[in-house]
Amino acid sequence: MTKITAAITAVGKYVPDYVLTNQELETLVDTNDEWITTRTGIKERRILKGPNKGTSYMAVKAAEDLIAKTNLDPKEIDMVIVATATPDLPVASTAVFTASQIGATNAFAYDLQAACSSFLYGMSTAASYIESGRYKKVLLIGADKMSSIIDYTDRATCIIFGDGAGAALFEPNTDGYGLQDEYLRSDGIGREFLKIEAGGSILPPSGETVKNRQHFVHQEGKTVFKFAVSNMADVAEKMLTRNDISKEEVNWLVPHQANKRIIEATANRIDLDPDKVMMNIHKYGNTTSATLPLLLADYEDKLKKGDNLIFAAFGGGFTWGAIYLKWAYNS
Repeated sequence: MTKITAAITAVGKYVPDYVLTNQELETLVDTNDEWITTRTGIKERRILKGPNKGTSYMAVKAAEDLIAKTNLDPKEIDMVIVATATPDLPVASTAVFTASQIGATNAFAYDLQAACSSFLYGMSTAASYIESGRYKKVLLIGADKMSSIIDYTDRATCIIFGDGAGAALFEPNTDGYGLQDEYLRSDGIGREFLKIEAGGSILPPSGETVKNRQHFVHQEGKTVFKFAVSNMADVAEKMLTRNDISKEEVNWLVPHQANKRIIEATANRIDLDPDKVMMNIHKYGNTTSATLPLLLADYEDKLKKGDNLIFAAFGGGFTWGAIYLKWAYNS
């Protein structure tokens, strides 16, 4: 029996029109363009403006971009996963609403939350459903409206994050393309270093939690940076060693776009040429669940069938991991 692998067969993207530059941030907090660029590599980020526009708005737009590019009939989609840390609403799944909005009436859907590793974990989930033979088309969307949970008086976080969405379609492949290997990890020690304190079951919303600004993201930057550098680099290296891939055989590193220095440290660990490292952090900042699919969409025209891609991500919680995937098509 021929082995079924899960291949990405199409990608799509959406980023909001509004551009929040470093210069504009200088008017909000005590910072400057040189400081931000030197420490993060970020020059600007996109912000979703307008009433009643949440994460699903961007998820739908990214899915529609993919559908339009491929002439895909949404009714053929079996499953929709929205990887996100910023769902539209508590309880009611953003993915369910997204699936209905794009006309995927034969799909079931749910959200997946693993902070900045959400899309990476979603790749593993989508691939597992495809490899089982049970489903033929799984749409994975990474989308986050980080501006909804960012305190724009906190210079430690407001310079980093932006809004955006990316989508990838997974389908069965019998020619050896698609997901080859994965190594996913987590450690609850990270819960204290990157979190939103209030709004959950431990500390429900109240007038006091709002007054204390406890509904915004808070992170201990130095600690998170240290863990991210070591763990993203470790798992990227592990993908190469356990699959016996040389640096010459790696066509692209697809790293989570949290910080340019973390990306460079990961590339340096596997001694990879900078020209093989996907990067768009300067344009979008950290879009959390959307960084990996946005990279794929931005670099799609450079990808060739058979290319070896190494994905690596690190997120709050802590969550992290790497995936080795063979690209399945020429754009």
